[in-house]
Amino acid sequence: MKNKWITAKAILNYLTFIKVWNYLLLQLSFQFSRLVGKPLIWGKPTTLSIEPTTSCNLRCPECPSGLRSFSRPTGMLQENLFENVILENKKHLSWLHLYFQGEPFLNPRFLEMVKFADSNRIFTSTSTNAHYLDRKTVKSILESGLRQLIVSMDGISQDVYEQYRVGGNLEKVQKGLKLLVEEREKLGSKFPRIVLQFLVTGQNEHQLPELKKWVEEMKVDELQLKTTQIYDYENGSELIPTDLGYSRYIPDGQGKWKLKKKLENKCWRMWQGAVVTWDGKVVPCCFDKDASHVMGDMKLQPLTAIWASKAYQLFRLQLLTDRTQIEICKNCTE
Repeated sequence: MKNKWITAKAILNYLTFIKVWNYLLLQLSFQFSRLVGKPLIWGKPTTLSIEPTTSCNLRCPECPSGLRSFSRPTGMLQENLFENVILENKKHLSWLHLYFQGEPFLNPRFLEMVKFADSNRIFTSTSTNAHYLDRKTVKSILESGLRQLIVSMDGISQDVYEQYRVGGNLEKVQKGLKLLVEEREKLGSKFPRIVLQFLVTGQNEHQLPELKKWVEEMKVDELQLKTTQIYDYENGSELIPTDLGYSRYIPDGQGKWKLKKKLENKCWRMWQGAVVTWDGKVVPCCFDKDASHVMGDMKLQPLTAIWASKAYQLFRLQLLTDRTQIEICKNCTE
């Protein structure tokens, strides 16, 4: 609880009256939209996910970066595009997650981008597989202003870890994490807050007791146990844990599997923020990994124009009318 309060306090330090008012407008328009069954949008995006790169050093089996299976173009976010996005939206943008697909630290300008966003008073977060936390990079992280670092680590022994994080080196991840914690301590800093994200699968669920002890010993700020997204879940998978409390899926009683949560005709994400690919395309959420629903291009239009565009409003209308007809929603836990 203490760690979450530190993060919340950090977010509050970045807020302004305009950002708070904008957030309230978005909440009001979301609730009214649900009430009347038509999309109303009274604010501007309060959160953004921006993709530093589609490249990745690992080959995780349920990830298009790992599988090298994108149907969209792949590449690296350029600093000038990133800076333009920040400068256009900094007045209303409260939270920036510098991640979508790929490993952010493979972009050589990644931490300069973090520093630029932080200097413009935006709370920054990212997600990494932590294979690049050497002494030089750790020093740069601590100087960048990054406020939250999510580390994906799905096993507490190499044999289990590499079943999902194919090509990964657990010892390297753990050494990097230890170095970051130690160097942060030396500076007397609380940031970045380190969140260890563990995808619970049928292959690693037996390691949860050992994991919790390790997290405590490592002085990691928070442990998040996450359900694993599986593409072909209907036919079952060895990745589905036996403890269905950690699963997105449950048996349907007819030999198949189905989503545990029933899809409702609502989605706060569509009123809260958007995702920007490395080449400036705006897509509705992080489930649209192949950018099949492009709402606009930030190289051609400002985000605020795209946000209120006819294409975006039609997408929101479909959500309010019948969300089951949207393919990317069919595997969502929202």
